[in-house]
Amino acid sequence: MSRPVMAGPSLAEVRAKGQPPEVLARLNDEHWLGRLYMRRLSPYATLVFARLGWPPNAVTVCFMIAGAAAGVLTAVPGLPAAIGVAVLLQLYLLLDCSDGEVARLTGRFSATGIYLDRMGHYIAEALLLAGLGVRAQGHFALSGGYVSAGLAAAVCVTLIKAETDLVTVARASAGLTGSHDDRALVPRSPGLALARRVAATTRVHRIVQAVELSILILAAAVADAATGSLAATRVLDAAALAVAAVIAAAHLAAVVASRRLW
Repeated sequence: MSRPVMAGPSLAEVRAKGQPPEVLARLNDEHWLGRLYMRRLSPYATLVFARLGWPPNAVTVCFMIAGAAAGVLTAVPGLPAAIGVAVLLQLYLLLDCSDGEVARLTGRFSATGIYLDRMGHYIAEALLLAGLGVRAQGHFALSGGYVSAGLAAAVCVTLIKAETDLVTVARASAGLTGSHDDRALVPRSPGLALARRVAATTRVHRIVQAVELSILILAAAVADAATGSLAATRVLDAAALAVAAVIAAAHLAAVVASRRLW
């Protein structure tokens, strides 16, 4: 006599367990486009992964691959490649939502999953900016002004992420708890506190974040196709470097001047 086939979770279960209110209410850890629309779509993908029996880390690896592929494709010239980059980054965002939902649904949490997830963000943003430099150069090259600008922006973005993650490392090394409250984020210096509020209002940092950057790359490619030049992509490359460099320096100063390391 054959065993009965176990039914997978329902969509309602995925939403209840995978998207509890405290997850949807996160401000710093939840991407704004996730709150806007992707969290409405991700339960359907999570349902498929859960019924296939995929572990959350397998979903995270797919998320990493999508981000890395988008970065490599960015270096390919032309509008079709830019469209592909934007599509891959939407998949990246979807998988980034789903891996956590699968973990909460199945109770399969791990330090490996957290590590892979963060590495996925590091890799995607660095490769996108490096690829943008090659795209702005106009041909595949390992040197050139625009290539150098893209690589420098990639380094700055990596530093920004490291500055954030090293807070947890420093606190743990000092025997402190790994977390701090939101009030600790505010710099003690009035000038830095004002600069932080201005940055939070203008959202200028989003120009170097993976999903937003993919949309800007597509917009620049459309403009370039219309004008028959690379002017828009080159302006974006320069702007990304300027923003990334300023934020890397300001963010380091803000971390040291805040109460995050207390």
